Amino acid sequence: MKVAILISSRGSNMQALVRASKQAGFPAEIVTVLSNNPEAGGLEYAKENGIPTKVINHRDFENREDFDTAISKYLTEQKVDLICLAGFMRLLTLDFVNRWRDRIINIHPSLLPAFKGLHVHERALESGTRFTGCTVHYVRPEMDDGPIIAQAVVPILTGDTPEVLAERILVQEHRIYPLALKLIAERKIKVHGSIATISGADESLATLTNPLVISDAD
Repeated sequence: MKVAILISSRGSNMQALVRASKQAGFPAEIVTVLSNNPEAGGLEYAKENGIPTKVINHRDFENREDFDTAISKYLTEQKVDLICLAGFMRLLTLDFVNRWRDRIINIHPSLLPAFKGLHVHERALESGTRFTGCTVHYVRPEMDDGPIIAQAVVPILTGDTPEVLAERILVQEHRIYPLALKLIAERKIKVHGSIATISGADESLATLTNPLVISDAD
């Protein structure tokens, strides 16, 4: 499976996907890393790992539609099968999302459908909830919406700040995003309406379907 990763900054989840893709037998190949930001730090990491990069600066376009059309044209030329959003800080248009339906996935730092949008960690702490986490999901036109592929649960601990919580969740993001990509590339994920199901479940899949809870000791 040929994969494109879209980033806007350092792309730490992109780096996790690249590391996974280099493992023997991994069923997906990262064929390009694309950014809307020519200064994105993740571009250098991709180059150092031999991955072709592309910059399509959104500032060069009069509207979102033209920008998305340029991205879609490039990805089609690269014969991309799947798009992974990894900190891509641009809202995609309806036409783009529908054109690539069930071929775009994203990772969000909360247990969707809770805490969509921005300032996720601050809102989780303010809510008093005991747990938060992260979610890999198929992308739909609505923000942070779509069939859920994988989730990891992270407890909120006494004294947590948004920054501390974010770092602890990021550890789990780097675990579940490569696992989700692997399942998709192995054709083990099926989408039925708003639900994504996993076929051929075994012990390795339980990591995704069961909570990944860490304690203070971890």
